Amino acid sequence: MSSSVTTQKGLLVLVSFAMLSWIVLTISRNSTKAWSTVKLHFSSPQWETLVRPSVPTAPGSPVRSPTETELRIKGLVERLDRLFPPRPFSHLNATTSAAQSRATILNPRGTHCRGEQLHVLLEARDHLGRRKEYGGDFLRARLASPGLKAGVAGRVTDLQNSSYLVSFSLPWQGRAWLSVRLVHPSEGASALWRARNRGYDKITFQGQFVNGSRHVFTECGLRLNSTAELCEYLEARDQEAFYCVKPPHFPCDAFANMFTKNHMSYLTVQEQSLFQRSNVGVEMINGLKYVDVSRCNQTEETQKERCRTGMQVPVPGGYALQGRWTPTFCSQTQFDTAKATACLKGKLVYLLGDSTLRQWVDYFPKLVKTLKLLGFHGNGVFQHHLLMDAENDIQIHWKRHTYPFVTVRLYSMIDVAYIPREIDRIPGDRNTAVAITLGQHFRAFPVEVFARRVLAIRRAVERLLLRSPGTKVILKTENVREMHLDAERFSDFHGHVHLLILKDVFKDLDVGLIDAWDMTIAFDANNLHPPNTVVANQVNLFLNYIC
Repeated sequence: MSSSVTTQKGLLVLVSFAMLSWIVLTISRNSTKAWSTVKLHFSSPQWETLVRPSVPTAPGSPVRSPTETELRIKGLVERLDRLFPPRPFSHLNATTSAAQSRATILNPRGTHCRGEQLHVLLEARDHLGRRKEYGGDFLRARLASPGLKAGVAGRVTDLQNSSYLVSFSLPWQGRAWLSVRLVHPSEGASALWRARNRGYDKITFQGQFVNGSRHVFTECGLRLNSTAELCEYLEARDQEAFYCVKPPHFPCDAFANMFTKNHMSYLTVQEQSLFQRSNVGVEMINGLKYVDVSRCNQTEETQKERCRTGMQVPVPGGYALQGRWTPTFCSQTQFDTAKATACLKGKLVYLLGDSTLRQWVDYFPKLVKTLKLLGFHGNGVFQHHLLMDAENDIQIHWKRHTYPFVTVRLYSMIDVAYIPREIDRIPGDRNTAVAITLGQHFRAFPVEVFARRVLAIRRAVERLLLRSPGTKVILKTENVREMHLDAERFSDFHGHVHLLILKDVFKDLDVGLIDAWDMTIAFDANNLHPPNTVVANQVNLFLNYIC
């Protein structure tokens, strides 16, 4: 009897233990499902606002296997590292000198023929007249005839041994002046590359949080090395994030406005001497002033194919003559008011990017007189712009890109999104066109930031063309800007790096390319916001792509 009771008690204990184990397992499974749901929510392709306590040096970067995007970024950066290796120097005299360098025309003739190529061999020397042992100088080449309002960018090939082959197209008749400027010596380009990728603090962001009648400013950035509580603004799908130190008594959703200010330099004092005004953009061709170009009994040029998306754009992509841009790879129509109105009739146009695309909004009403700018409640020039012509059913929207956006003026963070998100909101059809540009505001930050954004934009464009193959997508490259303005943050060297990345990422996609880089060199428009002549030619090429 005692043995039977003992056996029953033992069985009861085993059954109880089994039931308890089943309950614990069930709760654990349900808990796992619930947590999976939370994680799935945070990985959905929407903005998430989170509060984080303290953040390591690289917040928002948990340990995980490298994604395809990260591997692509790593590959791009490694290739660029090889282009711009470290070039330490002990004295300014050991760096490239424009005055000491030598240029020789390889195919000299009394008169050259229109349509030919002129080749110049440039040999870089230092300030003591010694031949350099390596390349890497950042040069800008241009051929121009001021009396004809003509210009074309030269193509520079770095032979990696201190010699450069500079090739000039000769697309017009007349006397043409040669120019090759030493924008930065190789030592300066190397210093800019190192400083750029060293950190995020060359420019800092000040975010304004608003709660009723109260507001406060706080530190924000793409990376924050802070132990304070942070607001984290995530774009999980594209692995993008922005952070602000959370102000006391303000929710993270109260983030309303922002401005930026210059902060620190990563250049040494010795490196900074390379970017003094007298050392930037110095002419290297001093003895070879000009060449004469004639027609040489040439027959008429063969008719080129009409401009369309998907075409490969060579270097240079065109030339300026009598104030008009002529592409070298396609034939284009010159759009007057009547033709432009007919082209845009029934069209929905999105201009996504920075203020160099907002210039198009200022120009369009000059071309199509019936377009009117509709005001939005917002923050001045940085607000959403909309041009409308109700009778012809035309809409042209301009929206700026989000972080990083660099300006000392306060701008709104409401109703602004990453360009990939804006593209995903566009249904698209054969009457929809999208123009995209970015880069100027990215120059002060590590190149990974720009590369990640461009890759995300490519994926968004692929999704758009998949659901609507008839939609036209046009990329406008960065234009060159002022040579002598804060090289570490804004030099065209950084824009050149962006150009290499942009062309590599989009090289096999059915998009159109407006090479504003070559265009602004040809027009000698060294200004962040080029004159209306340049803007008009950009818009004209855009209309050729979409009509």
